[in-house]
Amino acid sequence: MTESLDRDRLAAWRTYIEASQRLFTRLEDDLRATSGLSFADYHVLVLLSEVPGQRLRMGELADRLVFSPSRLTYQVSSMQRRGLVARQPCPQDGRGSEAVLTAAGLLALREAAPHHLKSVRTHLMDDLDDAEVAALTRIFSRLGRRLRGADDSDATLATAPGDN
Repeated sequence: MTESLDRDRLAAWRTYIEASQRLFTRLEDDLRATSGLSFADYHVLVLLSEVPGQRLRMGELADRLVFSPSRLTYQVSSMQRRGLVARQPCPQDGRGSEAVLTAAGLLALREAAPHHLKSVRTHLMDDLDDAEVAALTRIFSRLGRRLRGADDSDATLATAPGDN
């Protein structure tokens, strides 16, 4: 049997889970109320707006969003029906497809961004001092790197010799 967490670590874990869920719910509720976008919609639009050509291969976009391929397909299809993104064949090889930011998607992002930023400030950032912001950045950067590495090793472990 796995050893239990000590009282302080258990309290930290439970506090993190409850507060992060409340924060995510509040940010998403605010985003939907002011723009009609979900948090996933907004994140897709942000990622596409930041890359050259405002387009990403579906696999790369799924990786950045930490979405399964089927979840990304559903997300992009929903956004495509609303005119926020388009799905086009990859110009480099024609085999894969890319999600491409549309003019309507860029406009939706530009209109949503100030309200979302205000929500992020109100519900998180304005309550933190510089040392706390630096600590959160260090902690979650380190965890993110470790978890990305774990994802890579999980994929390696899942591929048995001879399966290639």
